[in-house]
Amino acid sequence: MSFKTTVAVAGMAFVAAGAAIAQEKAVFGTNWLAQAEHGGFYQSVADGTYAACGLDVEILPGGPQVNNRALMLAGRIDFHMGGDLLQAFNAVKEGIPVVSVAATFQKHPQVILAHPGEADSWDELKDLTLLIGDNGFASYYQWMIAEHGFTVEQREPYTFNPAPFIADKRKGMQGYLSSEPFAVQKEAGFEPNVFLIADAGYSTYATTIEAMADTIENRPEVVKCFVEGSAKGWYNYLYGDSTAADELIKAANPDMTQDKIEFAKASMLANGIVDSGDALELGIGAMTEAKVEDFYNKMVAAGVIEDGLDWKAAFTTEFTNQKVGMDIK
Repeated sequence: MSFKTTVAVAGMAFVAAGAAIAQEKAVFGTNWLAQAEHGGFYQSVADGTYAACGLDVEILPGGPQVNNRALMLAGRIDFHMGGDLLQAFNAVKEGIPVVSVAATFQKHPQVILAHPGEADSWDELKDLTLLIGDNGFASYYQWMIAEHGFTVEQREPYTFNPAPFIADKRKGMQGYLSSEPFAVQKEAGFEPNVFLIADAGYSTYATTIEAMADTIENRPEVVKCFVEGSAKGWYNYLYGDSTAADELIKAANPDMTQDKIEFAKASMLANGIVDSGDALELGIGAMTEAKVEDFYNKMVAAGVIEDGLDWKAAFTTEFTNQKVGMDIK
């Protein structure tokens, strides 16, 4: 008996060859359009890694008009790509039984950009006007104020348009490690200074894998297969042949180009987004109670999260820390 592993991309299905075993359907909803930052998941579809442990995985891309997390809450999909731990803490606060079961990114890819010569260090960003969106202002910027002395007054709303930043050297701008720096280089022809907020102490995990508590209780073998398969996929995507996965990404997102994929992959590797921190000892996808608690305490100190929350309910290490992807180069 043969099997197929499918990925939902613009109405097309892709088939990956693999072992002859019975397959259980599992749907994974991402939180944005297909991109290299999702590459490990597409890799495990493309090379049959999920199928090898018994899953027929469908990847359901997110987007500006898509709320895949709501689909998981409604029981229509099995896993969701979470953001950072703030999202997990808020689920606990609201009594929503969503649990983070792995952390793909050991560092949050949030960055602040500056013109070269205007701010060449993290501290020099304090001398600039910073373009920060409303979500960022309510989360990591509050930490920047509390921990590093940035001010409310120096912040201006970011409209996700880099033109004001490009035009004014005295402005800094929020960004995603593999997105805004690439766009600025393409549009303005210069390479901005890029400051990863994780390197300044913003210690959350990111791009988590979320599941409902009911799924964890009643389908633990499915969770285990998906978590470990994803970890293997990320290792293979970063260090192996990612050609097939890249083709799936571009098919799912026609606006994605290979040069942007290569920029994103190089940025993830250069900054240890996937393969640093706890992942070096415990494997890709690792989470530890110490790091979760550290970030929780920082968010309490910054006034972002209330004290007394049962933060341990936000995650489980039952399925991760299995030393998958330990041969990090």
